[in-house]
Order: sequence, then structure tokens, then C-alpha cells
Amino acid sequence: MTTFGIIGAGNIGRNVATAVIARGHEVVIANSRGPETLGGVVAELGPQARAATVEEAASAGEVVLVAVPLRAYREIPVAPLAGKIVLDANNYYFERDGHIDELDRGEATTSGLLQAHLPESKVAKAFNHIRAHEIPSDGSPAGTPDRRALATASDHPEAEAFVVALYDELGYDAVSAGPLSESWRVERDRPAYGVRQNREELAANLATANRLP
Repeated sequence: MTTFGIIGAGNIGRNVATAVIARGHEVVIANSRGPETLGGVVAELGPQARAATVEEAASAGEVVLVAVPLRAYREIPVAPLAGKIVLDANNYYFERDGHIDELDRGEATTSGLLQAHLPESKVAKAFNHIRAHEIPSDGSPAGTPDRRALATASDHPEAEAFVVALYDELGYDAVSAGPLSESWRVERDRPAYGVRQNREELAANLATANRLP
């Protein structure tokens, strides 16, 4: 059993929580408005979940998922996440986040920005290119023909290995996009983003992606 800290109680955070709880894990979930606003979410998730502040979720989680609007990534606490695997589900929507010049120019990646903010953490891209409601429901057992695949990327082999194992536990094959510098291949507006694909299709979509949409 793993205790997952989940920072961000929107669609991705809630659905990842649902998926890992169904596999026997525990969740400490937080949002920017405080634990008192999460009573309904925790009631829906059940006894393996509890609400907390962002700092508490970061401290309590053995592994921590960050699923917040990208404009807020600098608000993620640094010290409690030192040494931990951090799963980055963030996406860049300039319509929501405002323009971030280094992303617009293709000089950075969303996960790379989070890694720079968390220099002592082990960031891995995860869950950013699947529709949130599909996370708990679209998996299938290993070996299933045409099993859905999800991508990850990390500069830390142990973080990537964790995501690969977690994907498999939740019913998905995994394909590595490489280091965080290559994680743009699974960002918004690329061929791998938001579509159902098996391992071979995902690998091909990652390979054919263009740096700038």
C-alpha cells in the first residue's frame, strides 16, 4: 500500500484518487481553498481518503501527484517534496494560465518547469494526456489485446519505473518519452494527447510529434 498525496482536487486529482483507492492505496488530498472545502470529495472517495492542506498532503504522501493549473506550479511547496517521486499531470492552456514565453517558444516543457521548481524531487510526467474520467475505468489486465497505453517521462529512472508499475496496476501499458526535455511530445496539441492508443500507436505518435504545434 502506498499513501498518495494529491495536490489538486479537480478532475484529474479526483479520478486518480478513485483509481488508486480501488487498488487498496490511501490518499491525502488537498486544494488551494483548504480541507474544509473537500468534505464532499472525501465522502465520495471513502474511508481511504482524507482532506488536508497542501503542505500536509505534500508531507504525508509517499508519492505525490501535482494536478493544478500550470499557472500555480510555483505555489507547490518545495521542502516537503524533497527526495520524493512527484507525478506531474499538469498541462499548459494559455487561455487559462496566461502565456508562458519559454513554452510558447518551445524552449521548456511543463514537467521541466515543475522539476526546476522542485530541484530535490524526482518528477515524472503522468496522467496528463488521458481524459480524467477515463483514468479509473479504461484500464484492462496485462496482456489484453489492444490494451490502452499511457506515456511518461523523467530524468530519474526510479520515478519512471514507479509510473510504469502504477500504470500497469491501473490497467495500462506504458511508453517512455525519454527525459523531461522530451516530455513535450505528450503535451497538448500533439498526436498522443487525449486519444486512446495502444503501445505501438503511442510510440508512433510520440515519434512523429512536432516541437511546436
